[in-house]
Amino acid sequence: MPDTDLMIGTRGVGGSTAEAELGKLTDMLAGSEPISDAEYRERIASLQGRMQQAGYDVIYLDASSNLTYYTGTYWPNSERLVGALIPAQGDPVYVGPAFETGTIRAYMGLAGELAVWEEHEDPYELIATLIGPDSALALDPTTPLFRVTGLSRARPGALTVDGGDVILHGRARKSPAEIALLQAAKTATLEVHKAAARILRPGISTQEVTAFINEAHKAIGAPRGSGFCIVLFGPDTAFPHGVAQPKTLEEGDMVLIDTGCSNQGYQSDITRSYVFGTPTDDQRRVWEAEKACQLAAFEAAQLGTLCGAVDTAARKKGEALGFGPDYALPGIPHRTGHGVGLDIHEAPYLVASDMTPLDVGMCFSNEPMICVPGQFGIRLEDHFYMSEDGPRWFTEPSKSIEDPFG
Repeated sequence: MPDTDLMIGTRGVGGSTAEAELGKLTDMLAGSEPISDAEYRERIASLQGRMQQAGYDVIYLDASSNLTYYTGTYWPNSERLVGALIPAQGDPVYVGPAFETGTIRAYMGLAGELAVWEEHEDPYELIATLIGPDSALALDPTTPLFRVTGLSRARPGALTVDGGDVILHGRARKSPAEIALLQAAKTATLEVHKAAARILRPGISTQEVTAFINEAHKAIGAPRGSGFCIVLFGPDTAFPHGVAQPKTLEEGDMVLIDTGCSNQGYQSDITRSYVFGTPTDDQRRVWEAEKACQLAAFEAAQLGTLCGAVDTAARKKGEALGFGPDYALPGIPHRTGHGVGLDIHEAPYLVASDMTPLDVGMCFSNEPMICVPGQFGIRLEDHFYMSEDGPRWFTEPSKSIEDPFG
């Protein structure tokens, strides 16, 4: 066992082993209920209502998280067109290669008609035939340019527009079922964070911690392990998304771990920053400033407030505490937060330029990271959702630099 005397400054950090911690973890996601067929139908009906208001006859959903959101169908994107056509009235029609018919049907969430094209045929001509030459077609905003070009070529002169506003409106406002899936994922990832903190020891590499976190996510019920993982020590923590050659852990280093997993497709994404050893006065000062900025953003996030105002609140708090201004370092180099759901990063965003009013069901990360170049960075990332009474945390923020997990 590691020498626990080495770790007397920060509670919950060090003193254990990977084997011991993995043995303590249990499946926390087994009881999660998937999105029901009824909810998928409700999503499509709401989308069709917005299409009618916007004057769109058909929406094309490419193989993307938008296809998954509205139909429950997952398909990896490739050069071969697979997607769905959503008419303003009526049932969706899937489109895909003929030789993939059996596989596409097996991956369908909502069952539906499948129109197919053979390998030598033009899938864009098939879509033009299905929807007619004069229909107003709105596209999934994730549609690759080569597909946009193909669809426009197949329908010369017809209206083809970006359907992002009507498509993403529904995704931005999570249902109770979605919030429950997000809650379970985030609660589970926080337990992984606690376990990862306990295995730290002098000389441990970021790769070893990353591998442990992947196995720990599997142990808590995420079969694919970590969706992503950033582990940084010491001065490397001042680089928000890492460095090319990360250092090993030393006594007194700031530790930054940012990771998450998927629960029925819904994502967790939590960051913790703490010291391996006894915090210095400077580490404590910056850590407490980071916590104050995070709290300022949370308190500003009220129904009807613009997303951009939340970012401004965090940045103003940072400036009052001696950081910035704006994006200047030492200070906050990136936006305060992002939407989260089927994608780790999705609209809307907590950034000054986003004029979206906060609405019930919206979910965000809250992570106004403070970076001090050449020394360390601190990111405390928790997520919140907008209830009818205002913002609510999915996970409680870190308690203190001496006791980060409470």
